[in-house]
Amino acid sequence: MADRVVLDLAFDEERLAAARAAGGTLHYIAVMATLPAARDAVLAAVWPVAVPGLHRIELDGGRTILDIALGEPDTLVPELDARVDEFIVPAAAAPLRALSRLAVPGARLRTAPGDEAWRDENWQRGLRAAGFSREGETTPFEARYTSRKPQPPRPAPPVRSAVVIGAGVAGAAACERLCAHGWHVTLIERHDTPAQEASGNRAGIFMPLLSRDDNIPTRLTRAAYLYALRRWQALGGMADDGGAPVRGRQCGVLQLARDAEHAALQREVARAWAYPPDYVRWLDENQASALLGSATPHGAWLFPQGGWANPASVCRAMLAACGARLARIFHAEALSLERAGERWLVRGGDGALLAEGAHVIVANGAGALQLPQTAPLPLYTMRGQVTHLAAEAFAAPPLVVCREAYMTPAMDGIASVGATYEKTAEKTAEQEAERAAEHPLRPASQAENLARARDILGAARVPADPPLAGRVGLRCMAPDRLPLVGALPDHGAPGAPERLRDVARHPGLHALLGYASRGLIWAPLAAELLVCQLEGLPSPVEATLAAALDPGRFLLKSRRKTVASAP
Repeated sequence: MADRVVLDLAFDEERLAAARAAGGTLHYIAVMATLPAARDAVLAAVWPVAVPGLHRIELDGGRTILDIALGEPDTLVPELDARVDEFIVPAAAAPLRALSRLAVPGARLRTAPGDEAWRDENWQRGLRAAGFSREGETTPFEARYTSRKPQPPRPAPPVRSAVVIGAGVAGAAACERLCAHGWHVTLIERHDTPAQEASGNRAGIFMPLLSRDDNIPTRLTRAAYLYALRRWQALGGMADDGGAPVRGRQCGVLQLARDAEHAALQREVARAWAYPPDYVRWLDENQASALLGSATPHGAWLFPQGGWANPASVCRAMLAACGARLARIFHAEALSLERAGERWLVRGGDGALLAEGAHVIVANGAGALQLPQTAPLPLYTMRGQVTHLAAEAFAAPPLVVCREAYMTPAMDGIASVGATYEKTAEKTAEQEAERAAEHPLRPASQAENLARARDILGAARVPADPPLAGRVGLRCMAPDRLPLVGALPDHGAPGAPERLRDVARHPGLHALLGYASRGLIWAPLAAELLVCQLEGLPSPVEATLAAALDPGRFLLKSRRKTVASAP
C-alpha cells in the first residue's frame, strides 16, 4: 500500500515533483479536463495520449504511481475507487460530496496557491456539510476530514502468496503484476511451455475500439490497449526481429469500412470525439487505398500505434520479469480446488497436491469449465482458425489490415490471415481442450479466410490454392463479450443478492477469464485491476468498468430473471 494517496484536481507539475521528492511510496491521482504538455523530460517520455479515461503511469522504479484521469471532474471523481490521504482542489469546482466518499479519517484538503474562491461562505458551508473542518487561518485554505460517518476500514494487508492456473496471457500477466507487488506465486500449466492454447497464435493484433456512444467495451479496450503498450515498453520494448523481449511491431492498423454507411459512421465518430491523430485518423478511400496497396471503395480508421505482437513472446517477457518470486510447475493440470483453513489446495487429476496458497487465480480459459467453483459461470468457446501464408506467395500489406478478417505482415516469412468465429460442439471442457491441442485444421475454414482476404486485397494478391496451413485456438468467452476479473461468486451460497457488493464470494478465489479475442491487450490491465483489488490500492479503471467486469454480474442477472419469471 502506498504511504500517501494524493488526489489533485488542480494539477501542477512542480507539486507532483515535490511529492515525489518527499520519499516513500506515492500514489498520485491527477484529474484534468484537458491534458497539458509535460515539461519534464521524464514525464514527457511516458505522457499519455489525450483520450478520455484513466491512464496509469509508473515512475521512480515503481515507487510512484501516477494516475491521470482525463475528463470532467464532476464525472470522473465519483468514478474513482481509492482511499485518499490528501486532496488538492480548486475551491470553486471541487465536488465535495464525492471527495468525502474517498477520504480516509483525518485526510487533508487544501486549495491551490492563489485560489481565493474558498473565501465564499457558501463553499465553506458545503465543505463542512461534506465532513471537512477548517484548520486555522491558513492561506491556502486547509481542512481535515473529521466526519464521524461510518466508513469501511482500510483493508488488512493480504497474505501475499498465490497460485495462478494457466500460463497464457491472462495467467502470465497475473504472475507479473503479483510478483511486482512482492507476492510469491506458483504457476501451474498443463502444457510443457507457456502460451500453448488460445495465446499460441503466431501474431495477435492490438488496436483500440471506437464507437459513437463511447460504450463500456470501447472504454475498456481503449484503457487496456494504452496500458498494454506502456507495460510492454516497461518489459523491455518491442521489435519484429527478436531484438527485444516482445516480438512484434507497431506498424499501424488499418480498419477498413465495410460499406458506405460504415464509412460515414467512421468519419462521424472520428469527428465527434476529436481524437488526437497519434491515436486514430480517419482516411478517405484514396488515402486508405494508398496504404493498402489495393483499391478500396470506402474509407478507414488508421490506428498509428497499433500493430501485431507474438503472444508467446509477451508471455515469456512477463514471466521473465517475475524473477525468483515465481515457481513454475509445467505439465501438470489443476483439476480440483480445496479450501483448507485460510489456504487453497490445488490438486491434479490423481488427487496429488500440486500447490497451495492463500489465493488462487483461475486464468486457464476453457479449462475453468472443469473446476467445480468456476463451472457455473456462463462461459463458452468459439473456434478460431488462422491461415498461414508464405510471404513469397502472398502480397501482404505493410501494416495490419482488418475488416471481416485481419491480415498481418510476415513474421519469419509467414503472414497470418484470420480468424474464423465458429461455434464449438457441445462437449465437455476436457474434450474441448484435447480438440484444441490436436490443431484440426479445416479446409472450409481456410477457404473462408482466403475469401475474405480476396475481398479486401483483390484476387491477384492472394494465392488461389495454398497448402492447408495455420492454427486453431478456442476462445473462451462470456455472453456479454467482456472479461471476468475479480473475486469469484459462490453459486451455492444462500440468499438473493441484488447488488454486487452483496454477492457471496469464495474467499481468496479469483478469476481472469473470458478474454475472447482481445486477451493480448486486456490481460495486463485486468491483472493490474485484480492486484489492486487484492492490495486495497486505487483502481486503474473507473468504478463502472470494474463493475462491468465483476464475475458476480452473471449471478445477479440470473437471480433477476428468476424473480421476474416467478408467478
